[in-house]
Amino acid sequence: MNEYSITLETKRDVEAWQSLVHVCRRWRSLVFESPRRLSLRLCCSASTPAKDRLDAWPALPLVINGFIAMALSSGTDNVIAALGQSNRVCRVILFGVADWQLEKFLAVMQVPFPELTVLQLSAYDETAPIIPDSFLGGSATRLQCFELDGIPFPGLPNLLSSATHLVYLDLTDIPHSGYISPGSMADLLSVLSCLRAFTLGFQSPQSRPDQESQSLLPPKHTLLPALDRLHFKGVTEYLEQLVTRVDAPQLFNMNITFFNQIDFDFPRLAQFINRTPTLRALNEARVQFNDRIANIALQSRPSKTNFVDLQINILCVEPDWQLSSIEQFCSSSLHPLSTVEELYFESHSSALVWENDATESTLWLGVLLPFTAVRNLYLSKKFAPAIGAPALQELIGARITEVLPSLRNIFVEDVDPSGYRSFEKNVGQFVAARQLSDHPVAISLYGDAISLSGTFLGDW
Repeated sequence: MNEYSITLETKRDVEAWQSLVHVCRRWRSLVFESPRRLSLRLCCSASTPAKDRLDAWPALPLVINGFIAMALSSGTDNVIAALGQSNRVCRVILFGVADWQLEKFLAVMQVPFPELTVLQLSAYDETAPIIPDSFLGGSATRLQCFELDGIPFPGLPNLLSSATHLVYLDLTDIPHSGYISPGSMADLLSVLSCLRAFTLGFQSPQSRPDQESQSLLPPKHTLLPALDRLHFKGVTEYLEQLVTRVDAPQLFNMNITFFNQIDFDFPRLAQFINRTPTLRALNEARVQFNDRIANIALQSRPSKTNFVDLQINILCVEPDWQLSSIEQFCSSSLHPLSTVEELYFESHSSALVWENDATESTLWLGVLLPFTAVRNLYLSKKFAPAIGAPALQELIGARITEVLPSLRNIFVEDVDPSGYRSFEKNVGQFVAARQLSDHPVAISLYGDAISLSGTFLGDW
């Protein structure tokens, strides 16, 4: 099993032991004398005639898996027959499940599955049926990995309150019919002391806390001692209420995606990040703008084997909204921004265009302001005119070290002639002013340093 995902074991992997029992009677006897020690299991899928197959072998643990959306009714019946052996099933991984198939599977999964350790259900249709509270008999004591994709299960906290050995929980693309409040989710997390990876994602911004719950102060913080990965997709209000209830001192991978909003106000998220030791010393930041998303990724590599990553993604299309959203994030008093030494601005869309007016200059400066430790600034060709022309030009005079006071180098991707001339003129003034303030900045194009003393010397 992969550390951060549920892997699909093939029939060959699961049943590799069968070649041994066909060697001779002695070997067959030795293999079946230690079924648990040898991890003997049988694999069932939509193409497996389960009834005939299960009768041909001893009562070994069952692995049920496969893509079944296009399976015939006989294939669905095979899966149902295997699920009917609830006391033997140890893994269920079914993806591409159509609504009518899921209804049939849920009907036979209302009893306890005492051996179940891995469960993944992924919907094929957009309107999956709601999982009832009686699912798995209301208990999952041996469950270690649980994943739902596009399937509503509002009663999930009640089921998983018994899953005290759970290490991987992935709730992706949750429909609004499966909404679970931040308080209920925090209460669930409080009993999952072994949890290492948690993903929580909603289908739409409709899934948000009500105003009354937003005004309530949480009574205490829940310690998640093992959690090292947290992924979230939803609205800021939800995450604000969730992270104010929890602490995760070992967290090293945090990936947050927000639906588009006019205002991004997340002081509690900033507090959560600032009080998480592993996220306090990130030394590289990448600000990226794409067709449908704006992103800021903060990273560090404290050792050859460790990689710390904090990413904030904002789903929006308009360039000015993307820029405004990133500026609001950078204005949120995040401690990790002040430790960044390498700062990149990148764009992967030719459609993004900025007006280079006074309003956008103010936003660009707001983005740059918290990066007080940045020594190296990298600009793709899209950002050379956007940042260089209007924004840095405003810093001439008394404000010359107000933004990026530690800056030593600007690295610029090759730009078109008009962009080059604009960048040459305005950044040249900025560099000359930094030279006079005893904070010199060098400009490099594709790694070739260019000495500046007020103006550019020679061509790029």
